[in-house]
Amino acid sequence: MRIIGIDPGSVITGIGVIEENNGTPRLIGYDALKMKSVQPIPERLKKIYDFCTRKIKLLKPDMLAIETAFYGKNIQSTLKLGQVRGAVMIAAMNLDIPVTEYSPREIKKSVTGNGAASKTDVQVYIKNILRMKNDRILSDSSDALAIALCHLYNSQNKMKKTGRSKKSTWKEFIERNPGKIYRRTK
Repeated sequence: MRIIGIDPGSVITGIGVIEENNGTPRLIGYDALKMKSVQPIPERLKKIYDFCTRKIKLLKPDMLAIETAFYGKNIQSTLKLGQVRGAVMIAAMNLDIPVTEYSPREIKKSVTGNGAASKTDVQVYIKNILRMKNDRILSDSSDALAIALCHLYNSQNKMKKTGRSKKSTWKEFIERNPGKIYRRTK
């Protein structure tokens, strides 16, 4: 399964693509579309739509995962985010790619185990899980990879049909998810 994650933004829209290989996520690529905030929003929406359409055609994902809209302090930013999300979803739907949405908290929790994790924490976990050597990645791109991983983990959890109960110990979780474990070194 190949998943494209999109971190929608009206100035920077990040994308990240992963593929599942025997239950293990593998990095395919990441990118970001950067625009100027002085550009009119209709022009930016067209660029986002075109960018997503191009990337979907090129990378041929099976699924698109996107972050849900959330209400911030600025209602105008929230409205623009909704418009960006619409442009991304239409690009996917026009190419017959199913779309799934995840909340920011759900994404952070699936990747780090903490729904209130910082962007830096998410980036550290992403690099560890995907075995990335490159230290330089935009937070928008690492967030997009986190969205794709969130979808992968949710899909895996839905597909698992084991005889054990849903509750497990931390030890079992660590054994099943060694890539999610981050150990600080000083």
